[in-house]
Amino acid sequence: MTKNLTKLWAGGMRRLLAIQNRAAREVLHEAGRRAPDAQAMWRTAQTAVAQAAAAAAAAAPAASEAQVRPAPASRSGAPLRESRVGPRAAAWAAGEWLRTEHLAPGASRALAYGLYLPPGLPTADMPLVVMLHGCQQTMDSFAEGTRMNLLADKHGFAVVYPEQSVQGHPHQCWHWYDARQPAGGGEAAAIVSLVDTLVQEHGFDRSRVYLAGLSAGAGLAALLAVSAPGHFAAVALHSGPAFGEARSGVSALDVMRRGLHHDPVALVDGQLAGRRHPGMPALIVHGAADPVVAPVNAEQLATQFLRLNDLADAHGVRQGVVSHEHDGEGYTVQDYRRDGASVVRLCRVSALDHAWSGGDDTVPFHSATGPDASAMIWDFFETRRRDALDDAFDGELAAGAG
Repeated sequence: MTKNLTKLWAGGMRRLLAIQNRAAREVLHEAGRRAPDAQAMWRTAQTAVAQAAAAAAAAAPAASEAQVRPAPASRSGAPLRESRVGPRAAAWAAGEWLRTEHLAPGASRALAYGLYLPPGLPTADMPLVVMLHGCQQTMDSFAEGTRMNLLADKHGFAVVYPEQSVQGHPHQCWHWYDARQPAGGGEAAAIVSLVDTLVQEHGFDRSRVYLAGLSAGAGLAALLAVSAPGHFAAVALHSGPAFGEARSGVSALDVMRRGLHHDPVALVDGQLAGRRHPGMPALIVHGAADPVVAPVNAEQLATQFLRLNDLADAHGVRQGVVSHEHDGEGYTVQDYRRDGASVVRLCRVSALDHAWSGGDDTVPFHSATGPDASAMIWDFFETRRRDALDDAFDGELAAGAG
């Protein structure tokens, strides 16, 4: 529905009251000259108002029945806006939406999260997508804006939305640039602990856990892709900063605005510190008109994930790696393939600013411009598997959580 029914009804009543008041003023004006006509005019106005109100009341139940569910409330209790592009987070869809908290071992603060389960399916061996929101977002707005839950219904996967608290950051940003405890390192460890707990409780397929993030959420997803690759089969980074250089809020802003000052491959090698990374398939989506995170970050992220997947070195893309580029309507996609399979995919959306591509544009930081990023992400994720945990990487992160 294009407008919230409550707003529609309230707007109609305001218009009716305006008609009534206008009619009353006209009545009073006429009363000074012809009292009998004034009484007739008043009765006519009252009748018109009553008839219009009755028609609105009769239409409301029928319109309500057209909704499968009533519009959910925000965390503050206020009704959320109706989407213009689809059943709004009907994105809360027909499945089960669970809200609770997870306290990771050794953590001082619990991590709030929302878990969406599609209806009518056993959770055993079900894939799980972890969605990390950006600054000034919540689990609700991210679910609504991306409409990922609708895809979950269609394809049969679960979605978890960890939520940064205002106590953790006043703008609910993840500390992607600070790998120390209890900042970004603690947040990453809490995400890993949450994933492990959900896999154990619901029987999700451990080999098919995927990670996606927007902006600061993409920054934290990149940190996890480097630090805990054994827990995730693939990653999607939307409008995210390149990693490895920022160490503070000030340097993080500099990377966002200008990109990395140092060689992206050298920064990756420095992060790995001589350890062999098992690889992480990556989809990178970025708007060419992004004024918050400069598009050069996407190019540098692609270079870094080519390195993580052993497709590039200090001299460039390795021999035998196939680069394929194709144009869509208002966007281009560049694939880097090994043995015929896409390993790193970069999507540049020409007219997109700092927002989720193809999302619900009634929600801040989501735009109807560009291809449907959520659909692109699941298409990239669907066939990927992580067959075993890599203790050499994940053990260090797990130890940091304690």
